[in-house]
Amino acid sequence: MSDDGPMYAQREEAGEAGTPEQGAATGAETPPTHHARRITSFRSRRSTLSGGQQQTWERLWPQIGTEARNAEGHPVVLDPERWFGRQAPLILEIGCGTGVSTSAMAQSEPDLDVIAVEVYKKGLGQLLGVIDRDGIPNIRLVRGDGVDVLEHSLPSASLTGVRVFFPDPWPKARHHKRRLFQTETMALIADRLKPGGILHAATDHQGYAEHIAEVGDAEPRLRRVDTDQQLPISVARPETKYERKALAGPIVTELLWERR
Repeated sequence: MSDDGPMYAQREEAGEAGTPEQGAATGAETPPTHHARRITSFRSRRSTLSGGQQQTWERLWPQIGTEARNAEGHPVVLDPERWFGRQAPLILEIGCGTGVSTSAMAQSEPDLDVIAVEVYKKGLGQLLGVIDRDGIPNIRLVRGDGVDVLEHSLPSASLTGVRVFFPDPWPKARHHKRRLFQTETMALIADRLKPGGILHAATDHQGYAEHIAEVGDAEPRLRRVDTDQQLPISVARPETKYERKALAGPIVTELLWERR
């Protein structure tokens, strides 16, 4: 999704999906099926892993990656302590894209564990390569819909942080129902956060920033906080290459809430 630039732009670079078996057989992929039949916030893309990425995938994915749903279409319930081999504060990143922010922030916070969720295999393949190259021990990957993972894979009050960077703004009014941040999603995030846990969202689309602020402020279990406050997770998001290029471009809005 997100962290090497606006998520909706990065989708085009990293996008594709389907099961690993489908990708290997056809050379292209389609997004995983989500059996709840709700409207999803991601777009369909086509691309493939390189040979080296495929080798890394086959070697590492069984240990540090999982599909959000199993072969029968049932949600996979996550056991973070067993998966990471330790008990540590847990962050869920929805839409990690190629993992630029994911990897940098995980390395700066070695005492925290990060579950990064992404629909598109290409982005996850790139992040796997960085994890392998840099020996990052505190990231695990889930391929699927982030809201599906929130709803079915993690219990209430299990998360110290939720990060969503540059979600697709779906700017046309008729597509607003596809936006990730809705009243129901905010309620679900609030339920999964521990008291004192942090929701950190970032967008470079002004209209979407206003929408996120409205639904976030309306959730009674969340209260707005500032970046200069002492928080349980870092909110120092790395500057993306798109931000560096667009010095006079769109302003990035950072939005933070704390679970009451």
